[in-house]
Amino acid sequence: MSLDRHSSSPSFAANGDAPTAAILIIGDEILKGHTVDTNSTFLTKALRKLGVSVQRITVIPDVQELIAKEVTLLSSQYTHLITSGGIGPTHDDVTFESIAMAFQEELHLHPELARLVEEFFGVVDKNSAAMKLAMVPHSAKLNYGTDPRTGQPLRYPLVSVRNVYIFPGIPSLMERAFSGLEHLFASSGTTFHSREVFVDADEAEIAPVLTKLQAGWGRKVALGSYPDWLSNYHRVRLVLDSDSQAEVDKARTQLLDELPKGSVVPLVTDTVSIATAEVYTLSNSGTPLGEKVTTALKTIEAALDQYSTEEVCVGFNGGKDCTALLHLYYAAMKRRYPDGKDKVKALYIRIVSPFTEMERFLQDTIKRYDLELFSVEGNIRQALSDVQERRPELKAVLMGTRRSDPYSHTLTPMCPTDPGWPSYMRVNPLLDWTYHDIWSFLRTLYVPYCILYDKGYTSLGSMDNTCRNTALQVVDGRGVTRYRPAYLLENEEEERNSRA
Repeated sequence: MSLDRHSSSPSFAANGDAPTAAILIIGDEILKGHTVDTNSTFLTKALRKLGVSVQRITVIPDVQELIAKEVTLLSSQYTHLITSGGIGPTHDDVTFESIAMAFQEELHLHPELARLVEEFFGVVDKNSAAMKLAMVPHSAKLNYGTDPRTGQPLRYPLVSVRNVYIFPGIPSLMERAFSGLEHLFASSGTTFHSREVFVDADEAEIAPVLTKLQAGWGRKVALGSYPDWLSNYHRVRLVLDSDSQAEVDKARTQLLDELPKGSVVPLVTDTVSIATAEVYTLSNSGTPLGEKVTTALKTIEAALDQYSTEEVCVGFNGGKDCTALLHLYYAAMKRRYPDGKDKVKALYIRIVSPFTEMERFLQDTIKRYDLELFSVEGNIRQALSDVQERRPELKAVLMGTRRSDPYSHTLTPMCPTDPGWPSYMRVNPLLDWTYHDIWSFLRTLYVPYCILYDKGYTSLGSMDNTCRNTALQVVDGRGVTRYRPAYLLENEEEERNSRA
């Protein structure tokens, strides 16, 4: 059985405005889950840039009759049919045979391909397995591309039969071959235009608006709606597509007018590269939050006056406070050493039974900030002892401690560890910040945070001692119990109700 993925967008090609394409992915390994198909994603994006509308993607096994049937069907319906996979020397590489069957042709040994096979494989026996690569349908054409990296001709050609282009299944080879032959598919005069709108509202809430607008636009503009369960700042991504710049811009204006007020949010895809500029702009804003940021930055800068970046690390466990602290420290460090190569050092004290969402967020944060993270286990005193042995160069640890935290009311912005503890300078830039300050900072700068905070958790520990905060519990109009996000908690004193 074949697996089809149809385009859900209206077909501009139906009006004769753009050439069309179908993609035929061939291979048992895809259908059995042994290999992930990345070729169709690459081809769809690349063809769209060339003005070609992909109308269908089909995945089928290495069965000659099935492949031939699909080739016959798809090649007659679309401008281009692109196949991927099933080319090689083994018994299950049957793409050439299948395409010959589809067009009722015989296979023959192509002399130029035979010469290339001998060149590449050193094979001279016409009955060898490698010579299967030179056995192609009688009307096959050889298409030589140009290596886009070097500008030199590619040594091995792509075989095509009529409007069927037969690509290898190995992604690197397929991508290289396609990039060298883009001129075969480039559309004259057709350009697709896309616009995205990000919405912080439930998809069901905005569905009537989307339905009404799409009905009005008809085939001139396609509107796609895609929920996003992992973003902290939007719940739905809307995509407008058209072959007319004017139409897509007009549709975007209509869409923005019709969506619920305040629901459209910006997409900040890279908060890290702009961290220094954004954090220091906020610091100079003259707002109450800006004053808190200024005070925190002064503490961090004082630590950097006293210690080198090699001697400083940030305590990071994925919680909201240390996420804010990490962003502040990163901004300050990059401002002081804009051309520095040192990575931010982060200390992770791993707990028993961590949430999988927290572990995932931790890995994402390591990549996002390019952290040098070292992980230890045990209580804080044991962990610091381990760190002292493993990283003796470290002298100071930045902590996301606030005065409302247990045992923290006597702390100062910079204070040494207590007697009997491993000797470190504790740096506490957030001491005078409130719960609401933390959330205001994160959300003002669109800093990503652990998704659990959007699901009713206000203070995170392990799975054994953390639960949703009942102060955020609501019952909707259908009688379903839900939890509001942590940043909507009104009474700060209820923050730690999440902890058992």
